[in-house]
Amino acid sequence: MSNFNESKPNLTQTLFLMDQDAPMKAVLFVTPCIIFFYVNGVMLFTLRKKTVFQETSRYILFGHMLCVDTLNIFMSVVLYICAVSRLLIMKNVCLVLLFATTTLFQVSILNLALMSLERYVAICIPLRHTEITNFERTHIAFGVVWTMGLIQSMSELIIFYSIDNTNTAMNFFCSRTTLFRLQIYKKLDIAFTCIFFVLVSFVIIFTYASISAVAKTASCDKASAKKANKTVLLHLIQLGLGAASILVGVIQEAMYVFTDLATAVNVMYFCFLVFIIFPKCLSPLIYGLRDQAFSSLFKYYFTFGKGKVKPVIIEQNV
Repeated sequence: MSNFNESKPNLTQTLFLMDQDAPMKAVLFVTPCIIFFYVNGVMLFTLRKKTVFQETSRYILFGHMLCVDTLNIFMSVVLYICAVSRLLIMKNVCLVLLFATTTLFQVSILNLALMSLERYVAICIPLRHTEITNFERTHIAFGVVWTMGLIQSMSELIIFYSIDNTNTAMNFFCSRTTLFRLQIYKKLDIAFTCIFFVLVSFVIIFTYASISAVAKTASCDKASAKKANKTVLLHLIQLGLGAASILVGVIQEAMYVFTDLATAVNVMYFCFLVFIIFPKCLSPLIYGLRDQAFSSLFKYYFTFGKGKVKPVIIEQNV
């Protein structure tokens, strides 16, 4: 199985190190990232403008997702610049970058499960929705997610400083391949990859099936259930794109074996954009623009105060 985290932002060193078209591709890479930063920045600003957004679990989860995805893309940009500039990085600095990248990626995946569970409670247990998803319990859920997301990174950190003596150089290109050379790192990577994706897949499929079942009952709000199901389905698609990123390492090896270097680099660049960058851009689509209460205010700030703002009415069917 390919290295899970190697198919995340650390992939940039392999992709761009020997690519003569790197300047043009840098523009194609950085431009959507800048747009992404602006859109997410405006969304986070919008969430801070209304008290109701800061107290409703759906919007709290949405804000958390925006923060994690933004930091994740930022780490991608940092590692991209290091790769293109061919910078040698101190191993302790590289360790911090990889620690943050791994943790953020896993928290982003786990957060999809939280958001799907919130939709499940809103549709299937509506009378207890406010109680179950209150402010305190939502933040407890964040604590659980971050704890789970830190387990692999902390394990690798302990192994690195306790038993790993393979790294003698102080400066090198920053990637999991150059820093983590012991076989135990790959075993940990495979184990956590399987656990997290199976767990989140189960949660999303369970919530989708449950909402579909409730939608068939006479007492259910059909429109609410249908819209919630679409949201959970989009989460599943987003998770699928994240899972597909695991295969990037396999594609990379196949490209280098059966094609020339230029073709391999171009294919890997395409995979990087489609499986690493694009899934993070789905977040605003899933929640921001589909939410009538939020989208109106967001568009107002996005266009620098032009247009009208509709009254903020929170619905449970997004």
